[in-house]
Amino acid sequence: MAGGQDPARCRRARSLSIRVYLAGPDVFLPDPDAWAARKKAICAAHGLIGVSPLDAYPDEPLEWAGFPLWRRIALRNEAHIRSCRAVIANLTPFRGPSADAGTVYEIGFARALGLTLFGYATVATPFSERTRTYLGDAMATEGGWRDADGLLVEQFGRFDNLMIEAGIFGSGGTLITADAPDQWHNLTVFEACVQSVARMDWQGG
Repeated sequence: MAGGQDPARCRRARSLSIRVYLAGPDVFLPDPDAWAARKKAICAAHGLIGVSPLDAYPDEPLEWAGFPLWRRIALRNEAHIRSCRAVIANLTPFRGPSADAGTVYEIGFARALGLTLFGYATVATPFSERTRTYLGDAMATEGGWRDADGLLVEQFGRFDNLMIEAGIFGSGGTLITADAPDQWHNLTVFEACVQSVARMDWQGG
């Protein structure tokens, strides 16, 4: 199998019906449904069930019908996360130096539920460097880099805010980053992350 994947691991994951929530700003792409289908197909090839934020929720409570759309979306996504064993989050910087805010919320939500977290990004530049580039006018001081308001720039050498990585590693998951061409339409790093999920011993989880 591609990437040296262990077929036995895939069979075990498939037999256990491991559901994985696919978090990320992919929902804002021009073709989000087609993109979700491609990611689900990769998951299926590795014995996993990909769950998209765009999927309908079959057991949606009747009272949700009275809520505005934005709240129904949030409730549906939380319900999807509760139905999964793991999260694969697209942490590619989104409209700034850090990951999509909604995705970061979902990571924290899943971490509190005890899910195993996996992250990937099609950019490898460290968070502090991306932040300084984004600010443009960060100043080097004796205590570290600061922005124009004098606020300290996080400088732990991590890919993103320390809480994101600490949550992923603390859950037993992994984070994979690599510079990839056409960062919003490249699935190479995503598939590497899927392979990491498939290699987990879910039987004991």
